[in-house]
Amino acid sequence: AFGGPVSAGGGLAARGGHSGSFLTGVLAVLVATPCTAPFMAAALGAALLLPAPAALAVFAALGVGMALPYALLALFPGPAERLPRPGPWMERLRQFLAFPMYGAAAWLAWVLAQQSGPDGVLLVLGGAVLVGLAAWAWGQAQRSPEGLLQRASRGLAALAILAGLAGLTRLDTAAPPRMAEAGGEAWSEARLAALRADGRPVFVNLTAAWCITCKVNERVALDQPSVQDAFSRRGVTVLEGDWTRGDPAITALLRAHGRDGVPLYLLYPAGGGEPAVLPQILTEGIVLRALDDTLHGVAGTEKGRRGTT
Repeated sequence: AFGGPVSAGGGLAARGGHSGSFLTGVLAVLVATPCTAPFMAAALGAALLLPAPAALAVFAALGVGMALPYALLALFPGPAERLPRPGPWMERLRQFLAFPMYGAAAWLAWVLAQQSGPDGVLLVLGGAVLVGLAAWAWGQAQRSPEGLLQRASRGLAALAILAGLAGLTRLDTAAPPRMAEAGGEAWSEARLAALRADGRPVFVNLTAAWCITCKVNERVALDQPSVQDAFSRRGVTVLEGDWTRGDPAITALLRAHGRDGVPLYLLYPAGGGEPAVLPQILTEGIVLRALDDTLHGVAGTEKGRRGTT
């Protein structure tokens, strides 16, 4: 589908001089960026949360990283002579590198299942089948002579694409599965207010199914027995806010703390007061120290309160 623009770009990049070198870089970015985007998600997500100078520095670093091999070969052309010569190995490597992209597609299908449930996955898989049908029909049209068969093949391709797009418009109406709360309750403004009115300490975990950082933090820190035991001993109620589909109430809470995305971890002390904001990258030690610093004496208070009742 992109052969025409890429071929035209290749012709422009073949020019000599500085303009040809510049267009070669433009073509490399055009071709490579869609393939690397799934694996740059963490860097791009961080850039969106950082101040403008830091965000620009992240994007500049991405550009430098992409240009660095070309720049080094231009400055030191000797190693280029030891690079493998073009040959059949390039086709085999191209085919092999498709498998990481298949892996990325599988992960994105899992993310979609968290966002839109089985119905959403079915819609996207059905759309993929229709795209395949459209590609096949268009290929048949290109190989057929002018006539009814060619027109019918092009019509079938167009109908398949339209049907696929129509299915995508229904993704927003697909019912998402309820996110499982591992040892916690679902977050809501009312529940948080009720717990704080009772003087209870609260740990708020704002997360999303597609957030890799959130999942790693849960695995290496929040789900660890030592942390779960500390929550239990100190009487901390864990509230989990699911931002998988961009819940407006959770968005407002994120914005109130100067964030544009998850994860966000808030530890509210017993008896009122502003919450402690934990780092976006957690370890067991970070969480346990935050409990000690923010909830000092809570365990004894809770124990005494239970003893008097």
